Amino acid sequence: MDMRDISFRADDGTALSGWLATPDGAGPHPLIVMTHGLSGMIDLGLQRYAEYFVRAGCACFAYDHRNWGRSGGWPRYESDPWRQIADMRDAISFARMLPGIDPERIGLWGTSYAGGHVLVVAALDDRVRCLVSQVPFISGSRNFDIWVPAEERMTVAALLSEDHDARARGERAKTRPVALPGDETEVWARRMDTDGIYPNELTFRSMDLARTYEPGSFIDRISQKPLLMLVADNDVMTPTEWQTDAFDRAETPKRLVRMDCGHYDMYTEKLPEAAEEATKWFVENL
Repeated sequence: MDMRDISFRADDGTALSGWLATPDGAGPHPLIVMTHGLSGMIDLGLQRYAEYFVRAGCACFAYDHRNWGRSGGWPRYESDPWRQIADMRDAISFARMLPGIDPERIGLWGTSYAGGHVLVVAALDDRVRCLVSQVPFISGSRNFDIWVPAEERMTVAALLSEDHDARARGERAKTRPVALPGDETEVWARRMDTDGIYPNELTFRSMDLARTYEPGSFIDRISQKPLLMLVADNDVMTPTEWQTDAFDRAETPKRLVRMDCGHYDMYTEKLPEAAEEATKWFVENL
């Protein structure tokens, strides 16, 4: 597998950076655009998926979302879903111009938060040929109720309002930890972050933006773009039932694969199985 660092500029000039992995031969190769979740970065395990895809003859372009990892953007550690969706469409434009890439065979792979993004982009962008959505984020309003217990919501609402006012005064964006001691996110980060790069920060505004984001509402607008959804049966981060209900509404060629695991197991013990299923889907549809 040949891998090289590569960057492009989003429509507002922000530099988004990642890597391009290509199979042997001149091509033109089909290409898979890959992105990570809410606080994930491509150097936390995406290369392992790409190895499967490249062995099967697909090129892979993985990049960090703006404000994260290798990419530029400010404030750091802020995830704006609609800005990330616009960036993904810019990434498709960039990828279609790369030497050795077939511009008519572009697939999307996204996980967790970006598993929701690929549903939206596939619904909006006719240049997408097929997609894999792994443990996707479906409903921000419902997820917010999971993240924030009822007895804490007034306090959190006040913190969000305070952050809005502080930004207006020119103060630095406030952040909160993503991974808390002993929770699933902390266990995942400790296992994956062998180089000490995971910042464990997320801006308060990211939470505010997430609770208005409903990617599941776009799934019935995906037309004639084959969809593979990889779902964990014991997912409490993006609850399993929400994912399967969304899948049932899809009116495109589709396949659902359920695995007996939790959300983060898709990146560890279940990665080979998840990657094999995605590989078969891309080979069949790209």
